[in-house]
Amino acid sequence: MLAGTVQADNHGMKKDIVDTAAGAGQFETLVAAVEAADLVETLKGEGPFTVFAPTDEAFAALPEGTVESLLEPENQEQLQAILTYHVVPGKIMAEDAMAADSATTVQGQDITITTMDGSVMINDATVVQADIEASNGVIHVIDGVLMPE
Repeated sequence: MLAGTVQADNHGMKKDIVDTAAGAGQFETLVAAVEAADLVETLKGEGPFTVFAPTDEAFAALPEGTVESLLEPENQEQLQAILTYHVVPGKIMAEDAMAADSATTVQGQDITITTMDGSVMINDATVVQADIEASNGVIHVIDGVLMPE
């Protein structure tokens, strides 16, 4: 009886940002990086968060060996800085992002937001899918990995 109640309670609820990304199938590298950076619990937290999520293809476009190097335990701080540079506190939907010209990331530096020909750019990356809602925020899919200065 109890299991049915738990199942019913979870039915229809949105997944958090980590589970949403993990279930999408195009963020395996990002999810592995979040795990390696010990940020899973943070991104499963209350939020809300806005995550600019690079696809596996975006990570694959980095210079050879970059991802493997970042996943090494000794590079955890650098990986955390890169990943938190993809996260903005609060839930920023595409319409709001298009009205802004920058946002301050969890990492502390600003990202630049520009709109050109109906496309939204975050620094040099293009938003290819916007407004994927999660229980604790929103994900915008981008075609590049953002690197803090």
